[in-house]
Amino acid sequence: MPSNRHAASQRFCSVEGLRAGDPLAGTGTHAVSNLLISWPRPKWSRSLRLAHDMGEDLTQRIERLAASGRRVNMIDQRGRSACSHRIYLLPEGRYFDVERSELADFLAAVESGRDLASWGGAPIRETLLLCCTHGKKDKCCAKFGYAAYRELAATVKDRRLPFDVWESSHLGGCRFSASVMIFPTMRKYGRVAPEHVLPLLEHEVEGVPYLPCYRGNSRLSQPQQCAEIAALVWLSERKLTASLVVGGESMSGDDEASVRVDWTAAHTSGTLIVECGVIEVMRVDTCADFDEGPTPSRCWVANNIRSLIG
Repeated sequence: MPSNRHAASQRFCSVEGLRAGDPLAGTGTHAVSNLLISWPRPKWSRSLRLAHDMGEDLTQRIERLAASGRRVNMIDQRGRSACSHRIYLLPEGRYFDVERSELADFLAAVESGRDLASWGGAPIRETLLLCCTHGKKDKCCAKFGYAAYRELAATVKDRRLPFDVWESSHLGGCRFSASVMIFPTMRKYGRVAPEHVLPLLEHEVEGVPYLPCYRGNSRLSQPQQCAEIAALVWLSERKLTASLVVGGESMSGDDEASVRVDWTAAHTSGTLIVECGVIEVMRVDTCADFDEGPTPSRCWVANNIRSLIG
């Protein structure tokens, strides 16, 4: 008989999560304040922000930035220099190319809020598209994440689409691999398979979410994310393309919320009220959790939607 450990090695949390009915909608949480730093992926550790060849001074500066509320992710593109680092600051919308020898001073300036003009920098022109390939964090991100990344990079190059595609360290939600994060729109996607890549990119070019993989907008709360997605589905079923304004949630206890969504299409408009609630799903969060087995997790879902106008 195979051991439990061997059996677990043949399982993937993203596959098991889908079987368990773990919903995508409402899981788009992500920090608004970000620092992305290019670093060769083979040097990444299990941490989303630290590499094995970072010195102590650099490690401490990055940890202080993270403690201050700035999320730090490592990113990579094939062929980039290992000693010159591309750094993106968001939501500031600027990037810098910083040599390894100047990196600690640059991060100290970011931490203290000093002027960064001496490092040059420029506005971010293209949409950033990050795909988690952090195999040292979770094997799903190696297996499914890298397959999605290769397809994303190849499709963007072949079709000359306006995206800058990067491999990324942990983006949150290994069980939703492949995970993709879009900046500056702050849209997060999950379970992105190679066949989803082209339609996802086509939707993003048009500035609209690709619903089959959409986890939510990170600027919204979990109930608001569920409401936005439910409203987009409602409109899609009626063949309406509309802009949305998602209102704040009206909470009823800890497990129920009502969210107003106003929509405007070419020749019509309306208001939707989306009733959201919490369900319990038995799941594992990562592949490392298989030995302990699934545990109950609270998930927000949209239960009902009604139109007030139109």
